[in-house]
Amino acid sequence: MEEDDNEKVDEITEEESFAELLQGSFVEPVRFNPGQKVKAKIVKISAEWIFLDLGAKSEGYLDKKELLDEEGNLWAKEGDLIEAYFLSADSNELRFTTRIAGGEAGRRYLEEAWRSGIPVEGLVEKEIKGGFEIRIAGGLRGFCPFSQMGPARAGNPKDFIGGHLAFRITQWGEEGRNIVLSNRSVLEEERQRQREEQKGILQAGTRVTGTITSIRNFGAFVKIGAVEGLIPISEISWDRVEDINEALKVGQEVEVVATKLEWEKDRLCFSLKQALPDPWENIERDFPQGSRHRGTVARLTNFGAFVTLRPGVDGLLHISKLGSGKRIRHPHEALEKGQAVEVKIDSVDSDSKRISLSLAGSVQAEADEESESDYSGYLRENPKSMGTLADILRAKLGEKAKK
Repeated sequence: MEEDDNEKVDEITEEESFAELLQGSFVEPVRFNPGQKVKAKIVKISAEWIFLDLGAKSEGYLDKKELLDEEGNLWAKEGDLIEAYFLSADSNELRFTTRIAGGEAGRRYLEEAWRSGIPVEGLVEKEIKGGFEIRIAGGLRGFCPFSQMGPARAGNPKDFIGGHLAFRITQWGEEGRNIVLSNRSVLEEERQRQREEQKGILQAGTRVTGTITSIRNFGAFVKIGAVEGLIPISEISWDRVEDINEALKVGQEVEVVATKLEWEKDRLCFSLKQALPDPWENIERDFPQGSRHRGTVARLTNFGAFVTLRPGVDGLLHISKLGSGKRIRHPHEALEKGQAVEVKIDSVDSDSKRISLSLAGSVQAEADEESESDYSGYLRENPKSMGTLADILRAKLGEKAKK
């Protein structure tokens, strides 16, 4: 009897455990309100759709076209977290969107888009006073001011006509008869997303490719993905840059190295010259002490003249080595900018990137060389022997006999 009772108890316990497990397997489905913003994980990418894991055993999907960049490339991958807005539910299939496209939504969805900040797709139909007339979903029309169209430095307003762009509804009035839109806010949000992505990738010393967007007297601005930074004029070339417009052009693609990244202050600096070979490499081999070379006077200062030996490598002709032995007050008394000269390498300091020069063939240089030659010759001469003591005595006796 006791064994039967124990078996019954075990059966009841197993049934209860199974019931608990079965009950635990049923999770109350999460309910979403239209326009609700969620963070979801991309679990699968098909030819047309992006499938999302919403947590709590909920799944959804959105149109793949929404995650394509301007070049038509997919900027997300499986495993990425993205933000999306709930659009609708059809047969327990949850539809999400990053923006409401034409034909997908009516007035109710657009009002919800205004309340929730969901971007909407619109067609720029024409330019009107103060901005543009935009046709959006559901056949409604809105107004986008000039200041809210395109990036901060937008081009010709007529270039926007006929384009399909994403907008955010900033004002909703008279049940959709008075709608104000902003394209710039959507662009800024996308720029911020891309900026955060690049913030994790771009580090000091990273070599990247960018495009020159504008040129100023102090440097050039280069765009790398969604961020823009400055190439100071001192970082454009190893050689001295006199006219920046001769070195770079707007739209030119360049390879640069990130040097200073202050994300909080939005100050990003890049170097073009650090992406180029260093002309000072092997400088002592190419310009050994005592060797002669031809160069060009690059600039004149109060203390001397800088001579370019090759692009990016200048040496100094000190004022004391000019004037052919005569004292001069300024290097322009002996040289002029752009003049070709022959120089001699006096010393090379590769660490400090300094080369000291003298004019080859100058009076002072020749005097120095003659002094060195005479002294060396003197050292090479064999000293005349005074002879032995006996020779000296015989010479003295010979002198007395003559007397």
